[in-house]
Amino acid sequence: MRLELKGITKRFGTFTANDAIDLVVESGTVHALLGENGAGKSTLMNVLFGLYDADEGQILLDGAPADFDGPGDAMAAGIGMVHQHFMLVPPFSVAENVMLGHEQVTGPAKLLDIDAARAKVKEISDRFKFDVDPDAIIEDLPVGAQQRVEIIKALSRDAKVLILDEPTAVLTPQETDELLAIVKDLRDSGTAVVLITHKLREVQAVADTITVIRRGKVVGTAAPTASQEELASLMVGRDVSMTVDKTPAKPGKVVLRVDDMSVVDPEGIARLKHVSFDVRAGEILAIAGVQGNGQTELTEALLGVIPTTSGIALLDNEIITGMSIKDVLMSGMGFVPEDRTEDGLVADFTIANNLILDLHDKEPYAKGLALRPKVIEEQAVKHVEQFDIRTTSVEATAGSLSGGNQQKVVLARELSRSLKLLIASQPTRGLDVGSIEFVHKRIIAERDAGAAVIIVSSELDEVLALADRIAVMYHGQIVGIVPPDTDRDTLGLMMAGAHTEEAA
Repeated sequence: MRLELKGITKRFGTFTANDAIDLVVESGTVHALLGENGAGKSTLMNVLFGLYDADEGQILLDGAPADFDGPGDAMAAGIGMVHQHFMLVPPFSVAENVMLGHEQVTGPAKLLDIDAARAKVKEISDRFKFDVDPDAIIEDLPVGAQQRVEIIKALSRDAKVLILDEPTAVLTPQETDELLAIVKDLRDSGTAVVLITHKLREVQAVADTITVIRRGKVVGTAAPTASQEELASLMVGRDVSMTVDKTPAKPGKVVLRVDDMSVVDPEGIARLKHVSFDVRAGEILAIAGVQGNGQTELTEALLGVIPTTSGIALLDNEIITGMSIKDVLMSGMGFVPEDRTEDGLVADFTIANNLILDLHDKEPYAKGLALRPKVIEEQAVKHVEQFDIRTTSVEATAGSLSGGNQQKVVLARELSRSLKLLIASQPTRGLDVGSIEFVHKRIIAERDAGAAVIIVSSELDEVLALADRIAVMYHGQIVGIVPPDTDRDTLGLMMAGAHTEEAA
């Protein structure tokens, strides 16, 4: 099937997410849509999949106009989509999920034909070597297998064009390699694959054609032989260094010590299990692992957001476990939460006020009980310029900013004061490669200024680029702490629970 998008424009109020985009995807090819988060890639594919109506433009399938009133029409026409957040029912089996919404019945009583669904799953699984059991329960499967189920769902409905939206966001390195192999097999079978991503390594590995989108417009196409620097330059609009320049760490005294820390959630499930480690001044400890293995609970327990059930944490030899969040921050911790909208910002506050949330009652922003608006504004203007926060005014609300710019506000606030310890969870999520370059430099600068730094990142390239040591988490435990030159395969095995490491 040949897919053509002609002049697709999609607006949300006064914001133009897609601006007259043209795109051609041929059968039996992998077409990568590359761009920073917020560039308009997913919006464009949601138009194609019938989730949004285009304001202008048309979709052509094999030269014939197509008009989709919803995803059902798109699927009937041969368009399948695997969303970044899986659309599966956890207590159901694989076969039940695959047949959901397209149920077949059998016999006079018109019972659900689960055997037909099982056979379809097995046929597709065998054809592409997915190794998926039709009777397995979704919630018992690892993330990589759940993603294969999503692909089986799409293929079971005869998808000729398969859209994969940021498909490796929650995969281990081994699962990523397996997925990329699947993508190649799908291409070779004649399926057209549209790969939405911002990961240059993966684009180079599988793409036949690359279209780069920036701020809602197609800014160029490239061959997979293009260098990462060339692709990054297209994404951002300027030259970008793809390497993190840093000198060897010079670790000093222990700044943070965590001893036997455990966390049990309100349902009685252990989320953190007897975790112990330390971080020294002048070093970056990167915490790697598939998201959902205790990283969130660890950082929130250190800040005091959630209670611990055992263990303590000491910051500069002072016990911070049990302190209020404000006292922990004032003791010298900077904290960048993984969910900026829920935990990092007050959406209805101005950018200027969000930049002083930690310090609104301190000099120079306040005198006694009174805020000093002029000082707050002047400092905000400096931070906006320094961190390239794209806004018309520091008096605009934080909620009016794009996700990437909201992240920059959080980073500007936390990195603009003197810190003993910086904890940054997913610090570059939602940022373009140019902003990532800047954030990485600032994190290295914090380390070189003598702060202890903890980075939690689901991006293994980021972990390898920044870390002086790497702690790998799996099922609420640190399964090992290894040096930064540990190879990706070993890290991937550890992230999947294999204890093959040598402690650093």
